[in-house]
Amino acid sequence: MFPLHDDTERMHGRPWLTYGMIGVNAIVFIWEVMNAGLFLDGDAAEEMFFTYGSIPQRLFNEFPESAPTIITSMFMHGSIAHLIGNMVFLFVFGDNIEDRYGRIKYLVIYLAWGATAAIAHSAYAVSTGGGEIPAVGASGAISGILGAYLVMYPRAKVLTAIAVFFIYFVRIPVLVYIPFWFILQVIFTVLGLLNPLVQDSVAYLAHIGGFVAGLAAGFAWRALPDSMKYHGARPGEEGSFLKPTFRNPMARKSRPRIEDVSPTVPEVIEGADYYEVIAEIRGVSSASDISARYESDTRQVRITAHGSRKYDLLAKLPESAVNPVVKYIHYLNGIARIRLSEQ
Repeated sequence: MFPLHDDTERMHGRPWLTYGMIGVNAIVFIWEVMNAGLFLDGDAAEEMFFTYGSIPQRLFNEFPESAPTIITSMFMHGSIAHLIGNMVFLFVFGDNIEDRYGRIKYLVIYLAWGATAAIAHSAYAVSTGGGEIPAVGASGAISGILGAYLVMYPRAKVLTAIAVFFIYFVRIPVLVYIPFWFILQVIFTVLGLLNPLVQDSVAYLAHIGGFVAGLAAGFAWRALPDSMKYHGARPGEEGSFLKPTFRNPMARKSRPRIEDVSPTVPEVIEGADYYEVIAEIRGVSSASDISARYESDTRQVRITAHGSRKYDLLAKLPESAVNPVVKYIHYLNGIARIRLSEQ
């Protein structure tokens, strides 16, 4: 399964840091190819990987002198297929994590995920007798991106190419795609433990370590108050905090800030056996960021949303409404449609 694109919309423009990291990985790989003569010069390639790769035994025995290799190894790859595979995952999933964390936090935590993955793999390799083999690649850090993405965008879908005799293109929910990928990493790790003959050159424990670190970071981020997550945030309506948007140095004209735009009054449509509330809500990633409930004492539907700004809207239902319940919430292009029906 090869991911091509997700359906999560960014809120803060282009992910320049993600693009930059892809570019750095590509430049480093070009240097590798030139230094090792298209990897045909075995001695040069071996010296390069043993110098800049993360060697488990050396990482533990020569720390902190060996610590820089954790970073250098994260930007090296052993083949063009290794590079392309990692960069596609970084491109598909990394932009939204950058969008949510902000560039500086994203860069720091990306490196932290890679370091956690390297330590997890090193501990496993040393214990199984593979501590002298250098590890390279961005897979561990990108696995952290997958873990955080699963927590932050659980309702997203990924356009995926599947090759089974023919190439099929399907949209797979993230709640299926990423757990399936993780289960494969666990299976291959267990197979390697049970039978060393099936081990290959992939550091599956690095994937698992990075993924678990990404999950933890995602849950921790969601638990933090906005005032701690977003530097420079200021109180908004009803004590909420507003997430600052990324600065665009190329922008010449002043644009209205999202907090300056007053929310419109939701529209209520009455059907034969249902009510539908239509509300304009900008700055949320999916319907999972929106909640609604009917308040019987006021005959109003209270709509709340959390994203680039927080919403707390009220929609008045007709007098004929008798304790309707929310059936579903649909969100697309800034418009939320909330369907209610009588019990």
